[in-house]
Amino acid sequence: MKTTIDEIAPDLFRVCTYLSKINLQFNQFLVKDDEPLLYHTGLRGMFPQVRDAVAKVLDPAAIRWISFSHFESDECGSLNDWLSLAPRAKVATGVVGALVNINDFTGRHARILADGEVLATGSKRFRFLETPQVPHAWDASLLFEETGATLFCSDLLLQTGNPSPLTVSDIVEPARQALLDYEAGRLAHPYPYTRRTDATLQKLAELEPRLLATMHGSSFTGDGAAALREAARMYAEVIG
Repeated sequence: MKTTIDEIAPDLFRVCTYLSKINLQFNQFLVKDDEPLLYHTGLRGMFPQVRDAVAKVLDPAAIRWISFSHFESDECGSLNDWLSLAPRAKVATGVVGALVNINDFTGRHARILADGEVLATGSKRFRFLETPQVPHAWDASLLFEETGATLFCSDLLLQTGNPSPLTVSDIVEPARQALLDYEAGRLAHPYPYTRRTDATLQKLAELEPRLLATMHGSSFTGDGAAALREAARMYAEVIG
């Protein structure tokens, strides 16, 4: 298991661990700013590797904010390890995430963000977006960094394999193929499809992101709005 770190935008670092056994990347995103932010913590078993990768950019104990989409091992499995390492770190999440999972799991109170609220970390501004069941789970949310037009989109646009950190190529078709592969392997689709799914994806597209920071697979730079609208059509076709 090897963990690498790459700067995919100014002061935005992608920490990637590829697990060949399941042919899947697990990515965390480190934002270097006055108050550094870590998006996704990774699995608990990955903590030493992720911590050491972060240390190549800044002191891991300096992490000030930790956020993620929803309560799941690859999203926040090592959360308590990070909170022990970084004494000033605080979790930023929504009200459902805080009250249903995080406050009890960590034994401390998270910073609860309202839908549309902005968290400033210095030069960066993170808009909190409530997205229930997108990609999945009641507590799901996403972050949009306004100054760089970066959407941290968690499990959306999941791609299997070990692709490059950043691509300008189509990532919707690889995401479609991943869904079909899961279905062929008799695994449940990772995304529920509700009457709110398409509207949520269209709302994300309206943000006109220029960078899609994906948890599994390459991040995408380019016309993020077009990619999200195409993804909405793909999800409706494959799972809707």
